[in-house]
Amino acid sequence: MEWPLQDAKNQFSKVVQLARREGPQIVTLRGERAAVVLSAEDYDALRAGRPTLVDALLAGPEWDQEFAESVTQRAKAPSRDVAF
Repeated sequence: MEWPLQDAKNQFSKVVQLARREGPQIVTLRGERAAVVLSAEDYDALRAGRPTLVDALLAGPEWDQEFAESVTQRAKAPSRDVAF
């Protein structure tokens, strides 16, 4: 069902209830689709199986042994002398 923004604002509770019972509710702004109200269950189904940012970063390319050693052997002290 489509809801003009003003109606969706005035009847938000009903919009949410319908999203839970009947499925996504489309909110329009000046006649154009602007947003979709989903039930939490529908949202979770959309997100299922998608990697998080952490997953994506951890799935990056493997470090070769030489690079891994250079990272772990780098100096622990700052590279420049800073006086405060």
